[in-house]
Amino acid sequence: MSTTQVLPPPVTWAQRKNVVFLTICLEDCRDPTIKIEETKVYFKGTGGTEKKDYEYTYELYKDIDAEKSRSFVRDRNIELILVKKEEGPFWPHLLKQKVKQHWLKVDFSRWKDEDDSDDEGEGQNQDLEEMMRQMGGLGGDDSRPSLDDLEDEDSDDEDLPDLE
Repeated sequence: MSTTQVLPPPVTWAQRKNVVFLTICLEDCRDPTIKIEETKVYFKGTGGTEKKDYEYTYELYKDIDAEKSRSFVRDRNIELILVKKEEGPFWPHLLKQKVKQHWLKVDFSRWKDEDDSDDEGEGQNQDLEEMMRQMGGLGGDDSRPSLDDLEDEDSDDEDLPDLE
């Protein structure tokens, strides 16, 4: 009698004062179920090289704004941007229970220390919006900015000698 054990998928996370980045490291996960709520995130999906079933409810350390938070399903992973309900001090850990989970790791490629982000100040909201735009989330058109207006301003280039 074999019962299939449903596992939590491997996850990495990082944060800023106003947002938590959650990456579910699961390749080829087609049509996962993702429910983002104020106090938790639910994930269910099948993926990875062995096409295993994964399911987990992440009970978050603090509340998030479910309306503003987004998820992006990609070929190699699922990325979630969870907007914190209250901007402020960094969370000491992702989950409500302070228990070490073997499948949960810090995303060092996105990690910043709390005092590193203080000097960013105002730029943070633009950074978040820009990141969401790049990920395909925040509406906006994906067209590139027109550089036509730059051509006439930079006329000193004409005096440069030819490269040989």
